[in-house]
Amino acid sequence: MPPEKRLLARASRRNVLAATVLGVVAPAGVGIGMAVRSKGDTGDVPVTPHQSPDMSTAAPTGTWATSGPQPKTEESVVQIVAHPDDDLFFINPEVGQSLRSGRPLTTIYLTSGESNGVNAPRKGTFRGMPRPARDERKYAKARQNGIRAAYAEMITGRPDHPWQRSAIPTEGGGQAELDTLRGYPHIQLVWTLLHEAGSIAGDRPHSMHGLWDGRVGVLGSQLAHGGPVTRDFSYTKEQLIRTLTGYLTRFRPTQVRMQNPTPGRLDRNLKCSDHQDHRFGARFVQQALARYAASGSGPHFTVQTYMGYFNGGLPQALDPASGASKARTLETYSWGDAPHDSCKDLAGCGDLKVAASPKPRWSHSIHHAGDTGADWLLAGKDDSLWAFAVLDGRIAHWHRPGGKGARWRASRWKGPVFHAETGVDTGVRPVTLSDGRIAVFGTRTLFGDQPAAYRKEVGFVVQQAPGKPFGPWQSLDSPELSDEVGTNDISAPAAVGHEDGTMAVFVRNSSHQLTARVQQPDGTWTPWRSLGGTAVHSDPVAAMDGTGRAYVLAATPHSVLAWIQDEPGADVRGPLATGLPATTLPLTVRRDDDGVRVFYRAPNSGNVRSARLHADGLAPSPTEPGRVRRSSTAHTSTSVTDLGGAGGYGPVGVASDDLGGVLLAARTSMGDVATAWSTSGIAKSRPQWNHTGVLPAGAPSSAPLASGGVVLTMLGLDSRLYWTHATRGGGRLAPWQPVESPTAGRSKA
Repeated sequence: MPPEKRLLARASRRNVLAATVLGVVAPAGVGIGMAVRSKGDTGDVPVTPHQSPDMSTAAPTGTWATSGPQPKTEESVVQIVAHPDDDLFFINPEVGQSLRSGRPLTTIYLTSGESNGVNAPRKGTFRGMPRPARDERKYAKARQNGIRAAYAEMITGRPDHPWQRSAIPTEGGGQAELDTLRGYPHIQLVWTLLHEAGSIAGDRPHSMHGLWDGRVGVLGSQLAHGGPVTRDFSYTKEQLIRTLTGYLTRFRPTQVRMQNPTPGRLDRNLKCSDHQDHRFGARFVQQALARYAASGSGPHFTVQTYMGYFNGGLPQALDPASGASKARTLETYSWGDAPHDSCKDLAGCGDLKVAASPKPRWSHSIHHAGDTGADWLLAGKDDSLWAFAVLDGRIAHWHRPGGKGARWRASRWKGPVFHAETGVDTGVRPVTLSDGRIAVFGTRTLFGDQPAAYRKEVGFVVQQAPGKPFGPWQSLDSPELSDEVGTNDISAPAAVGHEDGTMAVFVRNSSHQLTARVQQPDGTWTPWRSLGGTAVHSDPVAAMDGTGRAYVLAATPHSVLAWIQDEPGADVRGPLATGLPATTLPLTVRRDDDGVRVFYRAPNSGNVRSARLHADGLAPSPTEPGRVRRSSTAHTSTSVTDLGGAGGYGPVGVASDDLGGVLLAARTSMGDVATAWSTSGIAKSRPQWNHTGVLPAGAPSSAPLASGGVVLTMLGLDSRLYWTHATRGGGRLAPWQPVESPTAGRSKA
């Protein structure tokens, strides 16, 4: 078997989901790993010359590959996951991108991932090796060894590069292990050493699930064999939150990467689609983040959540080279392809439970459970600019006053200005209303005194007058009945503002259908109403065409569905079939005269593609009869234009100038932002893509200027806003400029 195919064949996690979105949950167990083949627990191995890592999918080094002055950054990425290997399966390739870019990165593991204590395939043997006896401490150590090897190889090219290991006290009264890569003090691993559930969905009270629900008062430790932490301990719920808050205080993140606290349920059997440790570990992280943000003791931070097991049943988002690179890291972690006499540790040098797993799924994909989207920048008629994001769990905005010519060039951004409401989730959507005011829609996570009080709600803030401060958060409640029913699995909202001043908001619910609330002329809102759809798994997006008709689009694993609101107050009709092929889910939609144009990524390549849609050409979805007749011009296929790209995944930023040029901006396979100008029309040219070297948090966003030209913005990993602009007709982008330092501007709206 060729080496690449051998890597891919072994680089999936467990058989948890089938290769469809209706996948089945696999047997209980824990993650994967790669081996650290060092000569002892302390990592006292001489540092020797080594081969450089494969940089084919690496982000640029710590310098910024842009023209003009090099901006200073204060980035610190902290990743918090339940098990050793959750980072490699669900966050990578972003792990490797950060490591290779020179940015500080700390990964925190909540549990030891000890599973059943047997470091061997679940069935049979591996390479004829004798099946080891059950030993939770040794299996926990083997997984640690695999993680250290994987990280070392990603940054140095050698899995046996040494680590410095030590025990540190935690704010919860226990101890954790801190590992620092020799010669790379900015790369650290933290092992919290808690007992894992040992089952994906089984009733295991002695777990983070049981601690969260109050079924156990304390959760005990699970130490690793021969590690620097030698004393058992236990945490109450409060002590665990204090421990996590202490980590945040110590490592001062500007971006936090975490697992999905609301993963939803499978349509087929209504079982939770992710591991209980992933779900409830993430909820503990949410509480710690809220407490840390309230303290105001660190820099501003963004939060990115990642889809878990369900990711394996969705279209593959990575290009082949990135998938192979990710698979290579997983192979190292699993210790599956290394000579076993190379391991000098009796505990083992990786996780053999996954070394022989036959089907690649997670190795070739990544999906953000909550995304910024590409529609968080607005431009006014006077070329004023408004950018919106979520920092520290609050809506933040930046504003640049408008003007003409030299006045506009001389104007300065102001912000970030923070809104009062806390617990806001990543992904807010601003909308300009007919009277010039801006409304910003999003979701909030709310905690109560009891576990059952955990919930999410949809809501918005709106300016009191154009250009004036924003009013308080207005809750629109939630389409969900309870956390028990759907785990509060709702999407970021899409919204439109109609000419009569009313608004409509659209959300994907936990049944994977579209729901909506519509504002009436008197200001009241209708109840949440289901609009149907089947297997909708993307965040919805919305746009108005030139006639005032509203389009709402959402992706399934197989195509894109559309809903239409023909005029204010009219019923929303759909779902309608677009005839589009499978996408990687994130969509961007823009006005295109009397229709709209949608932009998305092609599976298995990351190429940007585009198609024009018109309401008269959309037919009722075959799986949903709909409420309209088939138009005489309806069709079941849509012409698609391939705009190329530089690999990558996530939403595409799109803005048109007044001469018909279109600026595209998207994350690449290297992790930075690339841009491309299409100056002769989207359907007529395949533009040249250019790397910028700028690593974003989320997706870039762009907007056209009324005076001509476009503006492009991104949120950096340091939580600062960066911006650039270009004149009309495909002009050269100006150098990227930072707007504000990550520690300043903690004012409220």
